[in-house]
Amino acid sequence: MKMTWYGQASFGIESADGVRIVTDPYDPDKAGFKPFPDPADIVIKSSSSDDFHDNDHLVPKKAGADVIDALEVALHDGSVSSHGIGFSAIEAMEHELHPSGHPDQNAMYRFGIDGIEIGHMGDMGNEFSEEHIEFFRGVNVLLSHAGGFPVISLEELKRIVGLVRPNLVVPMHFRTLCFKPREMHFITEFLKLFGEETVDFAFGSVAELCLDDLPAPTRSLVLDYF
Repeated sequence: MKMTWYGQASFGIESADGVRIVTDPYDPDKAGFKPFPDPADIVIKSSSSDDFHDNDHLVPKKAGADVIDALEVALHDGSVSSHGIGFSAIEAMEHELHPSGHPDQNAMYRFGIDGIEIGHMGDMGNEFSEEHIEFFRGVNVLLSHAGGFPVISLEELKRIVGLVRPNLVVPMHFRTLCFKPREMHFITEFLKLFGEETVDFAFGSVAELCLDDLPAPTRSLVLDYF
């Protein structure tokens, strides 16, 4: 499986047989990251009302591509499949003091690809309930908030990781030199809390992952943005 961090909460995840998933697409003009370079088979978004998470119209798509609204999935059956990949979702909320002034509902989600279970924390801004913890149990790779407010605090993230115990934590949703909003922390705060001895660096925006090679106990892998 090949994973590319485009920036913010958006990743390109490609299976061994070439199915490409794009998560939580941003608006390049508002976020400051580059336009999406590759066509997707599946675009999944945690919200349908957020400039940094729901811009599926800005992602190039292959013929027959699907767009999945994870919140709609969470509000209805809780699961859906596309291109042979199953997706599950659970309801979440933005922080009550969200800078927009109007915290919105969104969703967190998970899916399996090449035998690797991946969890995505959407735009969650509050402490996890036991239901949220249970939802993420068994994930191998957790795409996790790492910049603090307006999403979950780093202390809460550490609690979650200790309970869920993924093989790999991949930070997202933190401030970078090109990201235009300035509320969040740089990755340095994540490194201080988790300890650099448990962190690896990809030295680029792409990582190749194989189930048999994932670490245990939990380590973190920091990607650069595309």
